[in-house]
Amino acid sequence: LPTIFDGGIDVEEQALAGINSVLLLGCGKMGSALLQGWLSAGLKAGSVTVLDPVPRPWLAEAGVVVNPPLPKAADVVIIAVKPQMIAETVPSLAAMGGGETLVLSIAAGTPLTAFEEIFGPNTPIVRAMPNTPAAVGQGISALIGNNAAGEQDLARAEALMASVGQTVRLEDESQMDAVTGLSGSGPAYVFHLIEAMAAAGEAEGLPRDLAMQLARATVSGAGALAAQAEESAADLRVNVTSPGGTTAAGLEILMAELPDLARRTVAAAAARSRALRG
Repeated sequence: LPTIFDGGIDVEEQALAGINSVLLLGCGKMGSALLQGWLSAGLKAGSVTVLDPVPRPWLAEAGVVVNPPLPKAADVVIIAVKPQMIAETVPSLAAMGGGETLVLSIAAGTPLTAFEEIFGPNTPIVRAMPNTPAAVGQGISALIGNNAAGEQDLARAEALMASVGQTVRLEDESQMDAVTGLSGSGPAYVFHLIEAMAAAGEAEGLPRDLAMQLARATVSGAGALAAQAEESAADLRVNVTSPGGTTAAGLEILMAELPDLARRTVAAAAARSRALRG
């Protein structure tokens, strides 16, 4: 999997090896994706406790501890519930604050200060914004810590999030709204692009299923190439655009409208993120 660590997966495994106990609050789609990534990276199943009202059967089968009496301590507490569930569920963990426990939240739109009010400002807290490709190990997560989170805390959070993709650090929490608008909401934009391309192919005479197959493969293949190539996205575009050719004809239309459309799309999502935060 992609990782920010220079040493690759061995360094990630080393960082995870220092974690002896994890408490995962909420194990839905994203929580499950993260947990599967941690287990694949070497985290011992018996060191993980999951609190979830409707636990998935595979958790117990994998050896994960499910819904026991609330433990008194953990190396890391991961908040993976929906934002509207935080007030109802997270305060029960408040006793873990103020000590050595790292709190890592992947709850969208919930600022660090909200968790400081529960756990105390001296608790190391890291906020992460992953995206849905984490489910296939191809996500990207942006992280920011509070004043109590030191380098070791951030490195530990990065190790956990790197198990499902790439990680980046933010300079300021205010950047999280832009991250939400770009990479957090971005997969939905790409999925809609696939829909639109398939519909355009169908309009040009292709059968619906074939048009969708071509659109899916084109977008996923181009994304894989962009991720692996040393060239910039702009250079890759130029490389496949012959002057006066078919690609140039299509780009003449797309490039006249897409940059402004993309700016307005990301801006609208970021604005909504700010509004939800209050």
